[in-house]
Amino acid sequence: MNPDNDPRPWQVEASEYIHQLPWFTVRKDAIRMEGGGVIPDYFVLEYPNWVNVVAVTTDKELVLIRQYRHGIAGVHYELCAGVIDPGEDPLVSAQRELLEETGFGNGEWQPLMTLSANPGTHANLTYSFLATGVQKVKPQHLEITEEITVHVVSPERAMAIIDNGEMMQSLHLAPLLKYLSKL
Repeated sequence: MNPDNDPRPWQVEASEYIHQLPWFTVRKDAIRMEGGGVIPDYFVLEYPNWVNVVAVTTDKELVLIRQYRHGIAGVHYELCAGVIDPGEDPLVSAQRELLEETGFGNGEWQPLMTLSANPGTHANLTYSFLATGVQKVKPQHLEITEEITVHVVSPERAMAIIDNGEMMQSLHLAPLLKYLSKL
């Protein structure tokens, strides 16, 4: 639905990169709005697109991970997730991340939802997938910068994790809650 009175996209009058690194790129745009408003310094964070996976085993349990996140200085439950490599299909990326981070694979895969961490300032998207009937097929294969533990939990335990505030990542909570709401 796109009503005639919807706000119009902003016009970018100038754009420059303030900082460019693989994990931290900031762009500054000069914006003109249709109604005459001007924003001379609008900052946009450019990240690669991300994926995450609601992985359900053949026993109907959920595959979650735990890892330390330096931004909030804590260890919490998460979905398996990662960065989409340049030119990689999001589904292929999701399957690769699940296998590397947890050792789980196979099953039936389908898109679950697409999200933005913050559509006001982030240029990337997160593609969430539902993988049902996954099985442990090999050991974890972590990068040197990854310290991840795998936890296979019941849907009831997953809800308790959410209710107890043990999962902080909103991009992981949304697809997990979407899945759990259908049970």
